[in-house]
Formats: sequence, C-alpha cells, structure tokens
Amino acid sequence: MKIEQIYTGCIAHAAYYLESNGEAAIFDPLREVQPYIDRAKKDNAKIKYVFETHFHADFVSGHLDLAQKEGAIIVYGPTAKPGFKALVSEDNQEFKVGNYTVKVLHTPGHTLESTTYLLLDEVGKEHGIISGDTLFIGDVGRPDLAQHVIADLTEDKLARMLFHSLRNKIMPLSDDLIVYPNHGAGSACGKMMRKETTDTLGNQKKTNYALRADMTEDEFVKELLSGLTTPPGYFPKNVLMNIQGYESLDTIMERGKKALSLDEFEKLVTSSDVLLLDTRRAEDFAQGFIPNSLNIGLESNFAMWVGELIPNIKQKMVLITYPGKEEESIIRLARVGYDYAIGYLEGGFETWKNAGLLIDTINRINANQLKSELKNAIPLIDVRKKSEFNAEHVLNAVNIPLNELAKRLDEIPKTKPFILNCAGGYRSMIAASILKQNGITHFKDVIGGFNTIKIEGIPTTEFICPSTLL
Repeated sequence: MKIEQIYTGCIAHAAYYLESNGEAAIFDPLREVQPYIDRAKKDNAKIKYVFETHFHADFVSGHLDLAQKEGAIIVYGPTAKPGFKALVSEDNQEFKVGNYTVKVLHTPGHTLESTTYLLLDEVGKEHGIISGDTLFIGDVGRPDLAQHVIADLTEDKLARMLFHSLRNKIMPLSDDLIVYPNHGAGSACGKMMRKETTDTLGNQKKTNYALRADMTEDEFVKELLSGLTTPPGYFPKNVLMNIQGYESLDTIMERGKKALSLDEFEKLVTSSDVLLLDTRRAEDFAQGFIPNSLNIGLESNFAMWVGELIPNIKQKMVLITYPGKEEESIIRLARVGYDYAIGYLEGGFETWKNAGLLIDTINRINANQLKSELKNAIPLIDVRKKSEFNAEHVLNAVNIPLNELAKRLDEIPKTKPFILNCAGGYRSMIAASILKQNGITHFKDVIGGFNTIKIEGIPTTEFICPSTLL
C-alpha cells in the first residue's frame, strides 16, 4: 500500500499521503498545503479527499485550502458539525481512493467526532489505521480538550467513550495492522507518547497502558485523567478556527510578507497594539535586540510557545527575523492560528543596529560562573516545566514555569539580582525578553541551561523549595 507519513517535528504532527491509480487522499493536513499538492503532482495524481480525524486543537488544518485549490472533498466522521461544505460520514462508510478503500470507524473519546480510518489495499486486505488522536504510540488522546468548546461535556464522559471506542473498534482489529497516529512525543495532545511515530497494533496491545485487556472502565478513566496538565490556552481557539473556517494562507502570506523600511518599521512599533516578535536564536538575541521585543526562536517549539505566551490570537505582529526566514516565520505562526503578521523589518536586526539606534542585550554567564554566583546566595529561577523541575533541579532554585511567568511577575525580584535557567537556554531567553518588556533588568541567563549545570557538577536536589524570592 502506498502511504507516506509527512512528519513535522517542531509541532510533533503527522499528516498522511495515500495514493492509488492516480487518486490521492490527504489525512490531517497542516495549514501550508503546497507540499501535499506537489507530492500528488509527482505521482500525476489528483487529490480526491481530505480526511480529518477530528477538529484539531493544536494546529489549524489545511483542509479548506486543499478543497479550494484541488476541488477535494473534506470528510469528517459522524457527529461533526463543520461550518463549511464537507461530507459528514456514517460509521463504517467506505471511500474509494483508486484501488484502495478507506473505512470510517467512529471512535469518540478524544472528541465527539473523533474517527479512525481503516485502510484496505487493492485486494481488500486490512493494512493499517490512521488513528488521529484516538490512539498514539504509547498513549491515547487526552479527553479534556473538547469540553473547553462544548459546555455539557466532561472529561469523565469523554474518557468513558474512549474506553469503549478502543475496546469495541480498535482492539478487535488484527495485530499486524500498522498504527499511524496524528502526533508523536512532544505534543500536548497526550501525556506520555513515545518517540516512535508508527507501530504495529499488536505491539501497542502489549505495551500501551490504555490497551490492557484486563483494565476496567473505572481503572482506565483514573489512569487516563491522572497527570494531565492544563492544555495550552490557544487550543480552544484553534478548534473554533477548524470548525468555523479561516482565511486562506495565501491571504495571510500576502499580508505578512511586507518588507518594511526602517522608517515604516519605526512608525509601526510606536503603535501600542503591535507586538515586536524576534524569531532569531537565543544566542544572537542576547547579543543585541530591539528594545521591547519578544524572543521566540524558530529553532525549537516556536508555534507552541507563540500559542502559550501571546494571549490574543489576533495580535498584530511585526517580525524581526534572519533575512530569508520571513516566510517560514509567517507560516509557522499561521499553523497555530496567529494570522496577523503585518510585515517585517527589511534586513532584520542588522538594519536597526547599523542605523545606530538603541539596542538592548541580555547578560549571560556559563555554568562555571554560576558556581560563584550561587556562593554569593544569588537567587536562581528555573523556568522549566514543573515535572522537569521536580525530577531534578539546582539546590534552592525556585520554579516559575515559562507559561506562568507573566502571571507571576510579582514573585520576581525588582531591585536585587537573580539568575535564570531552563534546560538548554531556549526558554530562559524567552523569559528574559518577557522580563525586559516588563522593566525587570537585574538578572543573568545561564548559557546552556540545566544541561551544562549538571555537567559542571553544581549540587542538585529533588526537593521543591517554596516559590518566593521577595
């Protein structure tokens, strides 16, 4: 069977391309659809269907642009109520893609409309399942996301639906089927996904906690709901965009890919409703940046942190990027629904610097220098996730996770010095830019973060200290 996984690591997302006899289908596409169109053209194939496993929360799908550009039919599972033209299928309904068959298995639980697609080859042999967020490798989809959009749902109700979906629809299938999930490790749609992005169903029955044959419904619900963290704030907004519709990416690119001269840029940045977003690497940002810029570097989980840290999904933004990275920045913003980039500084930060305008910097130290600072009782703020901090942290450090920082600024020293660290320096630089935006300047950032701190042999502990520095 000709099926390809198209994996995007920065958001731990998997789309799928299926082709047979000149017809193709795309499952759970990202917002930028040209790569799928180009892939079909390579096979001289026509994209016939766009299959959606559910209304996604962690990204904006490309279903509407694919339908508009290719004439593809958008297919959802039973109970879906999209605000645009789409085919809402029935349970067990079959679709032909060339000589292949795609069979609908309604598997509610992650969301009400969640659907798994069973793939059958040209002779009718079952090959695999595209499981969306119903079944991951090592995990299953969290059941607490849809309740933020549909008022009368509870995570308990959805968890019980998922229990029955797995046991009635998924587990009876053959062990040799390939599981093709929508996400891998790093996604916030589950809690313990493995790094592998495919597996056999038989191995998942042996190793996935949620597929234990002897598990009762109540045991399943308890295990599934324990340890869930608060979902990112942008998730409900992405769900609504996927349900209601959105602007074409072409329109967003036209609006955002506007090269701004220095004069045009300066006029825009004086506006109180425009955010300066600097997408350069942490080490370059630290050496010099335009005052009041927010740094979220492209090299890591850019889209996720944009969604976590910029509350207004319609926030107007002006970008400061490396020359040539403007388009990538706009696309990756749009993946999570941030569609209002209104231009970028032509030439990037160097244009500002070469004009002799005021720049700001972040004071950084290495792990060896941190030793001396800690001997002088300088407070250390660790901005990693609580789970990371609990596993191991520097003795007497205080944990203020990055996604909580803006709400906990009153816990940050305003006049006495302190030090920031995260795991590798990416998140602490984001934190540094937020602190600078809020007029907090008496701090240093640890180059390489906790990774280098451990190598240096600085004392660590699993004991959680009180979160106060004042």
